[in-house]
Amino acid sequence: MKQSRIIIILIAVTIICLIGVKMLDAKNEKVKVVMKTNMGNIELELDKSIAPKTVENFVGLANGTKEWKDPKTGNMVKKPFYDGLIFHRVINDFMIQGGCPIGNGTGGPGYQFEDETYSYGDELYGNIATLNDANRVYLEVMTPYFQKFQSEENVDEELISIVLHCQAENSPAPIMNKPYEFYYEKTQSNAIKEIKGLAATVDYGTICMANSGPNTNGSQFFIVTKKEGCSWLNGKHTVFGKVTKGMDIVHKIENVEKGPNDKPVKDVIIEKVTISK
Repeated sequence: MKQSRIIIILIAVTIICLIGVKMLDAKNEKVKVVMKTNMGNIELELDKSIAPKTVENFVGLANGTKEWKDPKTGNMVKKPFYDGLIFHRVINDFMIQGGCPIGNGTGGPGYQFEDETYSYGDELYGNIATLNDANRVYLEVMTPYFQKFQSEENVDEELISIVLHCQAENSPAPIMNKPYEFYYEKTQSNAIKEIKGLAATVDYGTICMANSGPNTNGSQFFIVTKKEGCSWLNGKHTVFGKVTKGMDIVHKIENVEKGPNDKPVKDVIIEKVTISK
C-alpha cells in the first residue's frame, strides 16, 4: 500500500514537472529586446514559435555570440553586430529598415539562411499535382542543388534536361513528369512539406527580415509603419516579432528628412541592442 502511494506521488511529481517544463518552454518562446537609438528606445518581443531560426539569428548577432563576416577586414568575428549601425532606408507609410553593416542596403553577415514564412504539415511524396508544387520543387530542392556546383560537370544530366525544358516552356510543368522521390534522390535533399498556411502576416508594428529574394535572409530587418499592414509581402518576408513599446519612436524615425535612396539625411543610429535574459 505504501509502495503504491509512493508510485502515485512520483507519477504526480513527474506530471507537474512536465507541465512546468512546458510552461517554461512556452514562456521562453518570447524574447524581449530593447533597441536603443539616438532618437529613443524601441522595445520588441520576438517570437520563436513562428520563426525560431530567425529569432536565434537576430539574438546571436545582437549578443555577439554568432560569428559573422566583418566587411571592413573580411575576417569572421564574434561581437555585437547591430550596435552602431544605422537605419539606412526609411519610407513614409511603409517601414524603417536597418541591419546593413555597410549602411547602404547591400551588406550582410556573410551568410544567408532560409525563410520561415509558412507553417508546414506532412512531407510530400508521390506525384507532383500542381504547378505551385512543381515550382516549390524547383526553388526548394533543385535550386540549392545547382548552387552547390561551380560547373555542370558534376551535375546530374537528367536534372539539367528538366531545367532546360522548364526554360523552353517558361513553366515548371516539366518537373511534374517525375515524382517527388525522384528529385529527393537525385539531389540528396530532405523532403519538402505541405504548406498549411502563413506563419504570420506582415502587420503594423511587426519586425520582419529584409531580403533580396527567397531564402536570402542575413541581418537586415524592417519594422512596418503602415497601419493597414503590408499584405502583399505576406509569405515573402519572415515575420519574427513585433514592437511592444516605442512605435512613437518608429514613426519619428519614419518621418525624418530623407535623401537619395530613402536614406535619412542625418544618421539614425542603433546605439545598442539589448536582449533580456
